[in-house]
Amino acid sequence: MIKIDEKNHVVIVEDESGERRFPMESREAFEAVSGAWLRVGCDTKYVYSFTWMGRPIIQLPDDMISLQEVFYTLKPDVIIETGIAHGGSLIFYASIFEAMGKGRVIGVDIEIRSHNREAIEAHEMNKHITMFEGSSVDPAIVSQVAGALRPEDETVLVLLDSNHLKDHVAAELEAYSQFVTNGSGIVACDGIMGQVVGAPRTSPDWEWNNPTVAAQEFVANNANFTLEEPAWAFIEGAVKERVTYWPGAYVKRIA
Repeated sequence: MIKIDEKNHVVIVEDESGERRFPMESREAFEAVSGAWLRVGCDTKYVYSFTWMGRPIIQLPDDMISLQEVFYTLKPDVIIETGIAHGGSLIFYASIFEAMGKGRVIGVDIEIRSHNREAIEAHEMNKHITMFEGSSVDPAIVSQVAGALRPEDETVLVLLDSNHLKDHVAAELEAYSQFVTNGSGIVACDGIMGQVVGAPRTSPDWEWNNPTVAAQEFVANNANFTLEEPAWAFIEGAVKERVTYWPGAYVKRIA
């Protein structure tokens, strides 16, 4: 249980070990409150509230801000994203490439609805975007993605944001890790599933049936990859842990 006492500027956490009181300006208070906020945000579909350059982007803004710094630091030539939905993420990545003066985005989705395809293709950022329709783990689709790459001279970053159940993410990790260049990686999105079990629209098996567990198992079985959170480019506050829907998501290729 978490109690927020604004009058006395304290956050009170009660659990099996007893009661702990943290000043509001402390890291511990922020982590307790932000953890509860993430759960409430999931329950209320908070991430369904945002657009990027006119297209719905179903992502936590904190994750998008962190991700753009990864892009700017790594400077990939290609971003592959599984899961397109309304196309907001594709437009976001394409707009960063536009600002950087290079780069292209490959999107894969099992179904690209006609109104979404039309809106993406009509968007001014579409010049950076290629889309493939089909299951992200279908060998024919993976082959099409491979055919759109120039592996000898391109840095490739992959984001997995389609079906988030463990077995599907594991299959995506196996299929797309071949495209990831050394020093780049794969982001297994939405591991928040494991932290919100019991909320509306969740399933009891999400505790283990989620992208974070898939990423952990992939790294355990692949010595060329490790789990590594991106370094903070700027931090002067007390907070040391990101507020994210993607815990344990960043799978980096190290060899």
